Amino acid sequence: MGDCAVTVHHDLSALTTWDSDWAGLRVLVTGLGVTGFSVADTLAELGAEVVVVDGQDDDKRRHAADTLKIVGVREVLLGHQAVSGLPDENLWGGPLELVVTSPGWNPAQPVLAAAATAGVPIWSEIDLAWRVRIREGRRTAEWLALTGTNGKTTVVTMAESMAQAAGLDAIAVGNVGTPILDAIRRPEGFDVLIIELSSFQLHWTHHFEPVASAVLNIAEDHLDWHGGFDNYAADKAKIYENTRVACIFNENQPATMRMVENADVQEGCRAISFTTDVPARSMFGVVDGLLVDRAFLEDRHHSALELAAITDIGVIVPEHQVANALAAAALVRAIDVPPQAVKQGLRNYAPEPHRVELIAGGPQGETLQTLWIDDTKATNPHATDAALKAFNSVIWVAGGLPKGLSYDQLVKDHASRLKAVIVVGLDPAPVTEALTRHAPEVPVYTQYLRDTNSDPTDGWSVMTHVVELAAQLADDEDTVLLSPAAASFDQFSSYGDRGEAFQHAVRQHLGIAPPPTDAPDDQS
Repeated sequence: MGDCAVTVHHDLSALTTWDSDWAGLRVLVTGLGVTGFSVADTLAELGAEVVVVDGQDDDKRRHAADTLKIVGVREVLLGHQAVSGLPDENLWGGPLELVVTSPGWNPAQPVLAAAATAGVPIWSEIDLAWRVRIREGRRTAEWLALTGTNGKTTVVTMAESMAQAAGLDAIAVGNVGTPILDAIRRPEGFDVLIIELSSFQLHWTHHFEPVASAVLNIAEDHLDWHGGFDNYAADKAKIYENTRVACIFNENQPATMRMVENADVQEGCRAISFTTDVPARSMFGVVDGLLVDRAFLEDRHHSALELAAITDIGVIVPEHQVANALAAAALVRAIDVPPQAVKQGLRNYAPEPHRVELIAGGPQGETLQTLWIDDTKATNPHATDAALKAFNSVIWVAGGLPKGLSYDQLVKDHASRLKAVIVVGLDPAPVTEALTRHAPEVPVYTQYLRDTNSDPTDGWSVMTHVVELAAQLADDEDTVLLSPAAASFDQFSSYGDRGEAFQHAVRQHLGIAPPPTDAPDDQS
């Protein structure tokens, strides 16, 4: 009688640590970007049988594929056909048991839709990371988790700085850039992981148990991907599930409080809010220019704990940046980071580029010269709303790829601040039509950019003309604010590329030397 191969079926519920039996698990990884590579590399190290697919076929992905095959990945399939359905199970030698998808992969993608129809579980990298975080002989980090429409990266990096100031081995991971699985595989481990989570990641995530979780804010974004605001908000709200110590929400956004009220949290978990006003009990807030904690102290009924001064945050401190600092403080106070470390962390914090970043201008003797502000990271109206609130007389550089968003409320709220608007982007209509309806007296410039005879898809050339025009329009005490309220991909490779083009044009126009680290930002 000949040999008969036995197909092993794994019990996914039993895979709860790094040291569980992952060997032979038949896994499909969708996506070969930074996250997908990290997932595939991790699973190969665990001994799983891994196949990777990606709809794009370029030099970067082919190089990544070659590397993954060296470390033990079975197969990497690239190109449109690779994601048109599930690969042949003969690639694994048995039926597929699990899909781990990269963030941003829509459920309607044929390969994911086929997996769902076949009843194959689909995890995010967060699900996998939670299961493998415990490893014999290594530290197991505490998890602090954060999401929101805007401000996520700022808050996780602020919280990272605060935790490090307390002497903790902490790192910001997730959507901020460093894959969480790379941090978990660090031989010496970490004390704390501060995790930035997008709505895409949360959509695919089923279970993790952070010490503290936070939703900074919620506004319309990525509606085309999620199929509507309610679905988008529901995915954001998943961050609160199973939280152990503190669910942190925005006191000024009742929708975030409702998310906490509806969450299934662990026994003893508290609801903590933050506000830029004077705080009540169980809140973080501001009193006489000081950031204070009325949540994590014994006598929270009658007193507040001083954490830092607003001036510790920076020179230009818009209201939303104060809120960001309070949210970061609330997260780290949940793991007992002391007040002095919160203050020192804010002082040590180097703001992320392209977020209300001062490029030039400011006080010069008794004159306030024109401020040039790069807020290219503002890719939706909610983010731009926060930036516009910080300034009074604004030449606003707006527009780009609008993602189906409305600009009516944004223009209504800030018409009185606008001295002029320069609209970029291949489709200026969503912005210009809102301006016509709600700010007809404000000068709007779009045709100027077309009259330059430059290629409208050449973003760097367009931005040079934008800055030249803005300089003609701006006087002392005005602010030229690049805060597009739209994505960048119609004219730039990324929002970072858009910001670098603006900064380069400003410095060139003003004759200012670039800083030593002035290099293109490859974020998208």
